[in-house]
Amino acid sequence: MSITENKTLSAADKGHVNEAGPAKAPQYVLLPGDPNRVVSMAAQWDADAEIWTLARQQKCAAGTYKGAAIGALSTGIGGPSAEVVLEEILDKGADTFIRVGTTGTIREDVAVGDIIINDAHIRLDGTSNLYVPEAFPAANSYEVTMALVQACENLGLRYHVGTGCTCGSFFTGQCRPAYNGLYPSHLDKMLADLKAAGVLNFEMEGAALSTLCRLYGKRFGMCAVVVAQRCTGEWNEDPEAEKAACLAGAEAVRILTEWDKAKQKAGKRYYFPGL
Repeated sequence: MSITENKTLSAADKGHVNEAGPAKAPQYVLLPGDPNRVVSMAAQWDADAEIWTLARQQKCAAGTYKGAAIGALSTGIGGPSAEVVLEEILDKGADTFIRVGTTGTIREDVAVGDIIINDAHIRLDGTSNLYVPEAFPAANSYEVTMALVQACENLGLRYHVGTGCTCGSFFTGQCRPAYNGLYPSHLDKMLADLKAAGVLNFEMEGAALSTLCRLYGKRFGMCAVVVAQRCTGEWNEDPEAEKAACLAGAEAVRILTEWDKAKQKAGKRYYFPGL
């Protein structure tokens, strides 16, 4: 991959960029898909939290959680929407991102209400392939992944860590029948192969965000609460389970804040357990 020149956005190119919200973003930002989840997140933070309503029903918030600066910005659904949102907030100074979402599991040992922490993603998102070759990995930051694990341990949450599959489709892309029962024959093989490979879940934004953050030198991680058990057919959007995932994201920000301060004090670039 070669880049021949640096280009800047023209006024026409920036037509979607939203100037609302804080002029400067916190370093650490949670990225829920649902704008209503931003409100739920801010309610869990310290009393200084502020919420802004943006264009196209998006929302953002900024404040502190147990003294750690934190923000949240909704991404909408899918890779293209997440791409636009990420580009906008990068211009405001954020550099560490945690997607907090909902997901469907394809593993029998994962229950509805559990938390899945994806450390990598299969790139079927339809956005990341426009940036990098097919073989480029969507690998999440080990520091953010570790912080999410520690957060779930601190909060006593049941969680699983592993690879997810990010799809650019809610229906056939996730091996569901579409309108009038449309179900391409290759989907059964696809689902069987994903299960055999130990893939934990389907979701729609992780790979795009992971790939772009890797390209831009930013940190990204992801946790999502399971609302769909694809092996049993169970579906349950429990608001309390969703709030638990939001709290795990906030707790991970607090932990990362401590780790980053420890790195700075020790003059180290990377966090390690012995630090």
